[in-house]
Amino acid sequence: QEVLGEDKLMAILKERELKIYWGTATTGKPHVAYFVPMSKIADFLKAGCEVTILFADLHAYLDNMKAPWELLELRTQYYEHVIKAMLESIGVPLEKLRFVRGTDYQLSKEYTLDVYRLSSVVTQHDAKKAGAEVVKQVEHPLLSGLLYPGLQALDEEYLKVDAQFGGVDQRKIFTFAEKYLPSLGYAKRIHLMNPMVPGLTGSKMSSSEEDSKIDLLDRKEDVKKKLKKAFCEPGNVENNGVLSFIKHVLFPLKSEFVVLREEKWGGNKTYTAYEALEKDFAEQVVHPGDLKNSVEVALNKLLDPIRERFNCPELKKLSSAAYPTPSKAKPAEKGTKNSEPEDVVPSRLDIRVGKVISVEKHPDADSLYVERIDVGEAEPRTVVSGLVHFVPKEQLQDRLVVLLCNLKPQKMRGVESQGMVLCASSVGEPRQVEPLDPPAGCCAGERVYVEGYEGGEPDEELKPKKKVFEKLQADFRVSEDCVAQWKQRNFLTKLGTVSCKSLKGGTIS
Repeated sequence: QEVLGEDKLMAILKERELKIYWGTATTGKPHVAYFVPMSKIADFLKAGCEVTILFADLHAYLDNMKAPWELLELRTQYYEHVIKAMLESIGVPLEKLRFVRGTDYQLSKEYTLDVYRLSSVVTQHDAKKAGAEVVKQVEHPLLSGLLYPGLQALDEEYLKVDAQFGGVDQRKIFTFAEKYLPSLGYAKRIHLMNPMVPGLTGSKMSSSEEDSKIDLLDRKEDVKKKLKKAFCEPGNVENNGVLSFIKHVLFPLKSEFVVLREEKWGGNKTYTAYEALEKDFAEQVVHPGDLKNSVEVALNKLLDPIRERFNCPELKKLSSAAYPTPSKAKPAEKGTKNSEPEDVVPSRLDIRVGKVISVEKHPDADSLYVERIDVGEAEPRTVVSGLVHFVPKEQLQDRLVVLLCNLKPQKMRGVESQGMVLCASSVGEPRQVEPLDPPAGCCAGERVYVEGYEGGEPDEELKPKKKVFEKLQADFRVSEDCVAQWKQRNFLTKLGTVSCKSLKGGTIS
């Protein structure tokens, strides 16, 4: 998508082949968007470049401890196996690649002294700005997150490369490296950037947001289920994660894409240019259902060799050890009590950003609205809310709200409600109610999580008898800054905090 230092690149190529590296922090499980850099690494190798892949284990720990220290070694092993499996699945010869771990050299005396030298010339402002798109942003950032960009800059020198390759989300770190490496007497490097693939919910595909991504080891039924829920509105080519995946992954790898469909709808059609496919989708010549089914078939062909490789006992054991499943209570046998209490944590709630498409009064209840809310699925959800006496209809229409999506659907005066709009409420009388506001710029379907609980997977459906939501909701509050919180931990999306307009100290329900 972008190149910084093209003149220097051309000058080197007149004399010799380019030395380049791509790094990945060993945090959450790699997902299908990793095929974007993998396909470009294949291009570099075909062009004769010397390519190094860095498994940045120390970076993983520094990024707000996304990888606990005791799991770093296991996760690095997992990444090494899965990245090699990905490269083999697209026909990349591994003998031309060099694989390096960050801790192989980042704990040396020379590197450590350079970290201190760099910290003596870098401002706190520049370090924070450099990591803004990459390092997890929290209200009270740890010092480790400020060190992260400096280590990534020094990697260019210690890996002895001409260029670093990464996603366009790394741009601020790349310009940081260009500014500060010369201050230590090191050369300024070339930087090459691939585009970011939107996730299935429309925002960036993320390891920490389960519904936005397809894991490389997801079963075929999981792939089908996630694609079925993916945002793919008929004719809409904006923030369409399914189309973006075809554009950035499938086309570069195969140079064509086949839409599979029944003869009565025109039969199969092969596209050799992405633009033609996008045009047909925009004009609704291609149906979202056919597009999703075709992506499912193409994706499973890519994933089958990776699944096959990880089907052996050794790698199954590694996978479960590197990413242990949070322990959940076993169902109690009849007449006995559970010895382990159920883990009631906010990550069990499926909370998403929703956009209100329509609002009408309930035909049989004066205090209830019936809303149609887009949460990034194939169809909007019908939601019944008791907001008539608190929020005018026109203030709800087309606004972004925060929706709890995994409550068991229930009928309210004859209309089935498929979610709950979360609102702040005043403590005293007269009662005031304000729907919670996601940060500006959020997309419908984007995950809302509680700070520190980003990685868990929500329950498919909250069981009413377990009262998971009610137990968590008892600790929902609005801070003095009007930020929504659970036990003083902020509700967040990738773009920032969830808030309300004015009800400081209120409750949330």
